[in-house]
Amino acid sequence: MARRNQSPTARGAGSSWAPSTVLVTGGAGFLGSHTCVELLDHGYEVIVVDNYANSTPQVFARVERIAGRFVGAVYELDIRDRHALSAVFDRHSVDAVVHFAAHKAGSRSTRMPVPYYDTNVGGTTALLHTMHDHGVRRLVYASSCWVYGDAGRGPLDETTPARPGTPYASSKWICEQILADVCHRDPAYAVVCLRYPVPAGAHPSGLLGEDPRHPPENLMPHLARVAVGRSERLSVFGDDYPTGDGTAVRDYLHVMDAVEAHRAALDHLGDAPGMRVYNLGAGAGSSVLEVVTAFSRACGRPIPYDVAPRRPGDVAELIADASAVGRAWGWRPTRDLADVCRDAWRFQQLNPSGYVDSARRPGSKE
Repeated sequence: MARRNQSPTARGAGSSWAPSTVLVTGGAGFLGSHTCVELLDHGYEVIVVDNYANSTPQVFARVERIAGRFVGAVYELDIRDRHALSAVFDRHSVDAVVHFAAHKAGSRSTRMPVPYYDTNVGGTTALLHTMHDHGVRRLVYASSCWVYGDAGRGPLDETTPARPGTPYASSKWICEQILADVCHRDPAYAVVCLRYPVPAGAHPSGLLGEDPRHPPENLMPHLARVAVGRSERLSVFGDDYPTGDGTAVRDYLHVMDAVEAHRAALDHLGDAPGMRVYNLGAGAGSSVLEVVTAFSRACGRPIPYDVAPRRPGDVAELIADASAVGRAWGWRPTRDLADVCRDAWRFQQLNPSGYVDSARRPGSKE
């Protein structure tokens, strides 16, 4: 497969090392599929592993249509299966890994904590075992600003103490601690952990977007399904928070800004050994009702909603201070909430039933 001729300097870091073949775990998911496009667009060879627990292989034809290049190989496997994962490393000369594969719904994790720890922590340790066995020491880890938990109002920077309030957030924090210990033990490792609050939106082409296989617990895909008629009404969980309108405030980061940061992290892995942690985020919060208004404006119709009780683990406000990564790499978000809503609505309009009809999805619970 042809690859653009790009020097390490052309990829941005100016360092003596830059990856060319990248393994993306969870590469069929929302962030993973968009990251595949970003990496292909910038000359990387991309290998993907995914078990399709919350995604579909349908995305790869769309990834390749957007990028104009083929994904090098796609393997259906569970990240915890070290034998299957090792076979992938045996077949490909992997330079670095971008690790997305995980369960990700905070409120769902309170109902099923063991599967969350098993997949998120067990999958990460299985990956690290396999990387070690194959001499791969470069990793970009998709963490979460939810590790901060209920840390209070205002943008939170990386010095904010971790106070995870759900099994999901705890699993991300545990993985960060594992990675820090690995880097302390072996100075050959270079790891970047990226924490972000709520990635949302879609590729501007409308070909890629957020299409969870289970009923969505995140606001944006739920809004889109109500707007297109797949769901009747939106549930607003809590209207008694100490915020301007009583609904929870979140920092909505456009998925394209998020994946540009992941690609930048790859570019900068060679800057220094050890582990570095950076927040991503728009740096501004929007309440649930403000997002409902913005999405109504994007789709041209009111969004019906009902107020429901708060969910376990939810917090009043979560906003990220991403100034550190801006100083380090020059990364800054360039899209706002209106862009998030516009692109999410375009994807839902073009794909009213998602990537494939849900009735044909093996194991679908919808």
